[in-house]
Amino acid sequence: MVLLISSISCYYAQVGIGTTNPDNSSILDIESTDMGILIPRLTTAQINAIVNPAMGLMVFNTDLNEFQFNNGTIATPNWSKISHPSSVKYSNTDTTTNINNNGAYANIPIFGNLEWNDDTALYTVAGNLLTINTSGRYRITVNISYTVPTIGGNTDQRVSVESQIAINGTPTGTIGNTGYVRHNAGHLEASLHITEVFNITAGQTISVQTIRGGNSAPAVMRSAGTSNIYIEKIK
Repeated sequence: MVLLISSISCYYAQVGIGTTNPDNSSILDIESTDMGILIPRLTTAQINAIVNPAMGLMVFNTDLNEFQFNNGTIATPNWSKISHPSSVKYSNTDTTTNINNNGAYANIPIFGNLEWNDDTALYTVAGNLLTINTSGRYRITVNISYTVPTIGGNTDQRVSVESQIAINGTPTGTIGNTGYVRHNAGHLEASLHITEVFNITAGQTISVQTIRGGNSAPAVMRSAGTSNIYIEKIK
């Protein structure tokens, strides 16, 4: 077998490809103006079948279309992605729907305006539901700004909206509730904030649900763009 490699230089255990002057800080220095480095491309099953993978070993996962490296141990590898995270963000346009739901959690119309979607195959929206199409671990952040319109009587006092992220329609994880609206001396607004991390299975839906925690007067999202949801795939 004859191996021919052009423009290779070796100097004190350094290797240069495409250069005769490898950088002093490198063990391997590759230069090119019209080609790149092609990392081994493996499926998830092939990656998991690697025997005793070294810490720092890098591959390209063709199932997930992302670079991964082992940041665990040889005995217990942990394949973490180094690709740019894929995220999606929506904000509200609805400012009339009552989100102070009486008796049971209900989805709110937070998916009004698409701010961005890095991967339209990963995140799809229909109505008040967002479907995640790839299994993984996701960070979800929800911010809701709401106000209690001025209405007659005193049933509009002490309004307290609670919120949760729902997976497949089931409220899950942290409850957001930052007190109540007194509806006195100009106290008409409040906000809710949730950040959670969930393991999601492909095909599961995400929504934001609210329920009343105080009196039953109507509450609406404060103005367009002031409530939002951000979802990022982290693993």
